[in-house]
Amino acid sequence: MPRDRRYYCVYIMGSLSGTLYIGVSGNLHQRVFQHKFHHFVGFTNRYDVVRLLYWESYDDVHRTIGREKQLKGWSRAKKITLIERRNPHWVDLAREWYPWMEREEGRDASTAR
Repeated sequence: MPRDRRYYCVYIMGSLSGTLYIGVSGNLHQRVFQHKFHHFVGFTNRYDVVRLLYWESYDDVHRTIGREKQLKGWSRAKKITLIERRNPHWVDLAREWYPWMEREEGRDASTAR
């Protein structure tokens, strides 16, 4: 029986202070959720990296990992240019993925306090 086609994403997350994080996931929706709710102690938790700013999908995990390594090797300026080509206003692309996530006064983990 043929398996469903898999997709893998390389993505860029950012904090409100401008910190960028590049990662890979086979389930972008779940991985962004983990970032937003700080499920893991580490870089993204420490720097409050909770906004999905950019992503690409591939059907080959090796190409995805190769692209991740390529992006991580780029200068910050080049990463910003990539983000702004598709997302010029740095909108959280996952802002509507978790509508129940909103906190008091209409804020969520992606908006300033």
